[in-house]
Amino acid sequence: MKLVVLDKNHPTQPFPPLRNALRDPNGLLAVGGCLSSERLLNAYKQGVFPWFSHDDPILWWSPNPRLVLFPEKLQISKRLAKTIRQKKFDVTTNQAFDSVISKCAELRADKEGTWISNDIQNAYSKLHQEGFAHSFEAWHDGKLVGGLYGIILGKVFFGESMFHTVSDASKVAFAYCVEQLKMHDFQLIDCQVHSEHLVSLGAEEISRAAFADLLTAHCTDEMAITATII
Repeated sequence: MKLVVLDKNHPTQPFPPLRNALRDPNGLLAVGGCLSSERLLNAYKQGVFPWFSHDDPILWWSPNPRLVLFPEKLQISKRLAKTIRQKKFDVTTNQAFDSVISKCAELRADKEGTWISNDIQNAYSKLHQEGFAHSFEAWHDGKLVGGLYGIILGKVFFGESMFHTVSDASKVAFAYCVEQLKMHDFQLIDCQVHSEHLVSLGAEEISRAAFADLLTAHCTDEMAITATII
C-alpha cells in the first residue's frame, strides 16, 4: 500500500484510516506534513504520533498492538514503594519542561541516536506553552535526575519519553504522574510501543481498534479543545 504524503502547508489535512497503516514497519501510516500544534493535536486525537530519525522526513505511526496503561492498574514493586516512602526524590509538575525534553534527547543521543530533534523540541515546547504538553520531574539535592513528558487531551495522557540519571528516578516520576492523573479521573495513558520498563509498571498491549475506541470515548473534540491542566 502506498503511503499518504501529507502537505506541510495543510495542517488540517486528514490522516488516512488507521487500518491503512503498514504491517512492516509496524504502524507506519503517513509521511511528511509539519509539526504545527494543529497537526500534532489532530494526530494524537486519532491515535497517531510522529517518530523519525534525524535524516528522515516526518513519519507518522499508529502501531498494532498499542501499549497502554489503565491508571488503576499501575503496579508498584515493593522496592519502588520503599524508594517512594523514603522520599529520596522531590517530584514536581511542569517546573522544567524544556529541561526534561532536552534530557530525554541527550539520553537517546548517547545510546542510539535521538528522534527528539530541535524541531521536535520546539514543537512540543510550543504545545507546553499552549497548555497541552506537560512534564513531571524528579529532583535529588536540587538537581534534575529524572522525568517524563507527554500530551494531555480530554482524559487521556499520551506519554512521549522519559529519562533518568539516578536509578528509579523516572519510575518515581511516572508513579507520581499516574497518581495525579487518577486524582483527575483520567482513563488512559498511551505508552505507544512495547517496553519492558513500562510493562513492569502495569502497562499492557491492546489492539489498535480497541485503542481507537478508547480515544473516541475519552478524547472527543469537545474535550480536546482545552487541555486539562494538572
